[in-house]
Amino acid sequence: MSTATGNALRSDVLVLNKHYAAIRIISARAAFCLLFREVAEVLSVEDEGYFSYDFESWRELSELRAQYERSQHEWIRCVQFDLAVPRIVRLLVYDRLPRRDVKFTRRNIYARDANRCQYCGKRFPTRELSLDHVVPKSRGGQGTWTNIVCCCVRCNARKGGRTPQEAHMRLIAPPAKPRRCPAITIRLTSRKYASWKQFLSEAYWNVELRD
Repeated sequence: MSTATGNALRSDVLVLNKHYAAIRIISARAAFCLLFREVAEVLSVEDEGYFSYDFESWRELSELRAQYERSQHEWIRCVQFDLAVPRIVRLLVYDRLPRRDVKFTRRNIYARDANRCQYCGKRFPTRELSLDHVVPKSRGGQGTWTNIVCCCVRCNARKGGRTPQEAHMRLIAPPAKPRRCPAITIRLTSRKYASWKQFLSEAYWNVELRD
């Protein structure tokens, strides 16, 4: 498998239920599995609206797009043809996928806190931030969503091994576990995922998404 194909298979695909409500983000690999099993269809946003395609018709459309719009898509190279990576698929058989917990990762903590030090409130590049235990580990503080925050070097040195109260520091917001993958907000700023926006609603922002 080429590097380009491997990267394309990890691309994010928005999943809609059969009523066109957004419910999850999955990998392109998982999306193609749904298409091949005929439990989902591709929903392609085009100039005059959106159109649906099953696996075979999407393959045929991909052949045309490979000739005229290749630079506008990511591609999966197969033995006899190339497949464009869809941005949206719609479930045909069932409405929900199994729920997944938001992963407790460094990436998601930085995304939750928007690369902002939770003591001074300033934004920093990732390389200039660290993760701070609000209640220090030496005091029994755990590595959990509610006890880990982004912290700049200066504030980290000032706080040391103390609690915020002892250091006379205040959190700009209480740390909490996100209800959805915090990195999704970052993805929506990319033109690559512009087709998602018309399917997003207030209900969408309250469902749990894949990391």
